[in-house]
Amino acid sequence: MTGTDTGVGKTVVAAGLVHLLAQQGRRVVGLKPVASGAQSTPGGLRNEDALALAAAGSVPLAYGMTNPLCFEPAIAPHLAARDAGTAISVDALERWYASATTGAEIAIVEGAGGWRVPLHPAGFLSELPERLGLGVILVVGLRLGCLNHARLTLEAIAASGRCPFVGWVGNRIDAGFARIDDNLESLQMLLGAPPLAVLPTLEDTGAVSAAGWLDRPLLRQAVFPPAVTGG
Repeated sequence: MTGTDTGVGKTVVAAGLVHLLAQQGRRVVGLKPVASGAQSTPGGLRNEDALALAAAGSVPLAYGMTNPLCFEPAIAPHLAARDAGTAISVDALERWYASATTGAEIAIVEGAGGWRVPLHPAGFLSELPERLGLGVILVVGLRLGCLNHARLTLEAIAASGRCPFVGWVGNRIDAGFARIDDNLESLQMLLGAPPLAVLPTLEDTGAVSAAGWLDRPLLRQAVFPPAVTGG
């Protein structure tokens, strides 16, 4: 799960999808490999988005398995890691993913910021899904500028040839965004497919509320895997 920018509703969509899958009886986990912007608690740093993903899932995980890299300041992850003296390794994140998904049929993995957010001095967070060959859902924050951001993100995803583009979800983060229908039509043309779902401006951004708007035929067809039987 990636977005056209930070603050476009990735967590709302990701947690909503996790909730839908859990309601189907699937073994599902919501994961946040890297998070910056956290509160200090007796148990350690906790990020609000990671907690929402964990709460929506049906496979219990320790917080450190939901969110292995958590930083207190709400700044770019590579800067937060540098300030904390933490080295970020994609190899280590790949091993973490294998452990975190051991008991799950499906994982919804939420990135930080956009697709090409820097992760370490010579790389990007997108290296993790590229290595794993994960399918990508793009959350488009529906506001002025989203057409350019959406198309550039799609081009970046396609450039590696390693991550299937599952589809996109529109999220009305700007209630005053003009010409919404025309912009949705333009996004469909630029992204090559109709939206899997379009969320209105939500007062309640919890997983249950979002799930009601995400429960759409196109999204189910694209995202929800067949139930695993036997064994």
